Amino acid sequence: MSRTTLSTRARWLWGIGAALAVSAVVGGALVFQPWLLFIDVRVDDEIPAAVATATPEPTPAASASVEPAEQITPAPPAGPVDLLTGSFISHEHTTSGSVRVIENPDGTRQLALVGLETSNGPDVHVWLSAGPVVEGTDGWFTAAGYEHIDLGPIKGNIGDQLYDIPADVDLTVFRTVVLWCVPFSVSFGAAALS
Repeated sequence: MSRTTLSTRARWLWGIGAALAVSAVVGGALVFQPWLLFIDVRVDDEIPAAVATATPEPTPAASASVEPAEQITPAPPAGPVDLLTGSFISHEHTTSGSVRVIENPDGTRQLALVGLETSNGPDVHVWLSAGPVVEGTDGWFTAAGYEHIDLGPIKGNIGDQLYDIPADVDLTVFRTVVLWCVPFSVSFGAAALS
């Protein structure tokens, strides 16, 4: 019976090949983080309810004089006001939920993601983008070509969440909310604000 043995060189090559294969699998797992697809992170930030904007009531003239009526300035709202709203569409991953830009009585603004449902992923951020919302696979990469404001990493892939909007952000320019996966430069979902 003949016995085949590997030469020392062949054993070294097999050992190096196995080490490279293990390194590639570990490196790929660290980059792609496939386990995140099976983990949901639920967030339940308290989203403020919007109040109706106060409208001034006309006041009858106290006397029949010829003087012009006093200017009536509306009182500031008693609570948060919705400035803009929208709904998510899916891009690379199935995404649903709604978005609200809320102005608080103190003038600060927040972005609310309400009822968000999407996939978990590596390093997904919430962006306000100057780009349009484009449906289908063409929209997956659209936001990368436009100016954006990064509001930070997504807090979770399910639930209600709030993000502070810097005071200097011009909401007439940044009219799109994008859930952007940084390592893969792809949108999970986007919502147009109106």
